[in-house]
Amino acid sequence: QVQLVESGGGLVQPGGSLRLSCAGAGFTFSRGAMTWYRQAPGKERELVASITSGGTSTNYADSVKGRFTISRNNAKTTVYLQMNSLKAEDTAVYYCNAKSSSGLYWRGYDYWGQGTQVTVSS
Repeated sequence: QVQLVESGGGLVQPGGSLRLSCAGAGFTFSRGAMTWYRQAPGKERELVASITSGGTSTNYADSVKGRFTISRNNAKTTVYLQMNSLKAEDTAVYYCNAKSSSGLYWRGYDYWGQGTQVTVSS
């Protein structure tokens, strides 16, 4: 019943833009932090951007600062990644992660989506 589905990937030219979406269902979305990760062939998975449960704080990898923006809409149970000024080195599969620590009255979780391919090439 738990779902976490990425969408919005595709092929773009260098300098172009894409907006990725990750929609969650079947869990208390607003309780968890959301993070975008990416993995390119032959490379380790890396953190791209994260946002706290309330959307008040964000964190970015140095390589994407000033170009990418993470946001969330808890009413829509969706997190977004706006990617501008894309470079060839941004090519990767992008995954979203929802994670919540256990509380006194609820169980924690750690869910992953299946990923969406982003290819930046001329």
